[in-house]
Amino acid sequence: MRQDKLTNQGDKGKCFQLEEEILMTLAARLPVDHETGKMEGKGTFRAFASVGRLHITFIAALGTFTFGWLFMGKYPWFLTGVCALDWYFVNLFNRIVDLKEDEANEIRGTDFVVRHRRGLLGICFALLVVSLVVVYFINPAITPLRITCHLMGLFYNWPLLPGGRRLKQQYFWKNTTSAVGFLFTVLGYPLATLTWERGLHHFPPGITWMTVVFSSLFLLFFVLSYEVIYDLRDVEGDKLAGIRTYPVVHGERTAIHIVDGLLLSSVVVLGVGYVSGFVPWRIFIMAAAPVIQYAVYKRALRRGISAKDCILLTWIGAALFIIYHLWVLADLPGAGL
Repeated sequence: MRQDKLTNQGDKGKCFQLEEEILMTLAARLPVDHETGKMEGKGTFRAFASVGRLHITFIAALGTFTFGWLFMGKYPWFLTGVCALDWYFVNLFNRIVDLKEDEANEIRGTDFVVRHRRGLLGICFALLVVSLVVVYFINPAITPLRITCHLMGLFYNWPLLPGGRRLKQQYFWKNTTSAVGFLFTVLGYPLATLTWERGLHHFPPGITWMTVVFSSLFLLFFVLSYEVIYDLRDVEGDKLAGIRTYPVVHGERTAIHIVDGLLLSSVVVLGVGYVSGFVPWRIFIMAAAPVIQYAVYKRALRRGISAKDCILLTWIGAALFIIYHLWVLADLPGAGL
């Protein structure tokens, strides 16, 4: 039985052995410059934006911006920028490694990564190291979380586990690792900064550590629902790469039930927190997001989840954050701290 060259070899350098195979496939789809013999790159800027998954970067940054405001009582502009930078790095590293499954799933920008992967890898690692040093001198409180997140990213993307396996290939841990990384940046960065600047119990009115617990559970379930929806899109590529997602292991029908359960759980958690008095209205209103996501993703299921559907869902989530802040700026009912 043919073993996957990318995922089942311990040598980290083996991930680049797929170059010729993928280039040949892409060559059939892309125009070629007859003078140089190289593939023509159409929309380089658009491709560069795509390979960093700006929709994910944007929603993570807005999450930090929103929960930073809720938990700190001020807009965390610097933390928002750091979060965006970290998620861009993580997503780009993931694209550099996931060449085979991305090609199988026809993910936009794969040809750009193939042609520029070594340069992208070197530049990103250099910028990451520089950012760790610079941010440490500005806000040392988040450095342990940043290092932890990027170590998780390394084990997630590269075959560093025993047997030359990636964390991404491990059942349950693939989705959980990504969701926990989201919590570390969206909630962890503001909370670490707050405790460093003011101490453990200096929240705005209506916010306590129990509020943080309920908010964390809400985000965990909600983000995991995104993860499984994305896995529904990537079934063929994940099978090829030996990635044991819920749709691959249990089938798509069971995976859909898992998504439904996660969305319901996220709403229930906020409801319980609100009724018990631990979650204020300005956080409870976020329960609308899973309801909207449920309606949109169910509609997409009728014709099959596509990459465009996943990106649309993510941008809808980002738009809801923006609407939330416009509500606050307009000082509409329930908006104040």
